Amino acid sequence: MRLQTPLGRVRGLGSAKEGTGHFISQRLSAIALIPLLLWFVASIISLAGKDFAVVSAWVKSPFVTVTLILLILSAVYHAVLGLQIVIEDYFHVEYSKLIMLIIIKFLAVIIAVAGVVAVLRIALGG
Repeated sequence: MRLQTPLGRVRGLGSAKEGTGHFISQRLSAIALIPLLLWFVASIISLAGKDFAVVSAWVKSPFVTVTLILLILSAVYHAVLGLQIVIEDYFHVEYSKLIMLIIIKFLAVIIAVAGVVAVLRIALGG
């Protein structure tokens, strides 16, 4: 016999006490990616066939530089959240789960830093 109401059990967030926050973060990052990706795809289509100088000049625009960095960071964050769920659901040995989570987060940092540095190098003319 349970003494909690169904609402009380839901507010407990389950055994991990963090599922709702993770769910909301993943949905918010997905919502942020929609306009960013639509803008990026439209921009890439408009730049198709252009030489490096034109694309470089495009990236040097402050709006484009900031938007590209936001796209990179949002995409990497969203990917990490999604991969974390897959790892937690399908890896059943705790140490292998922990190792995979560390590897995923380490690679995400490398990818994010490399992407931001590449955009900044083009934007700052380096």
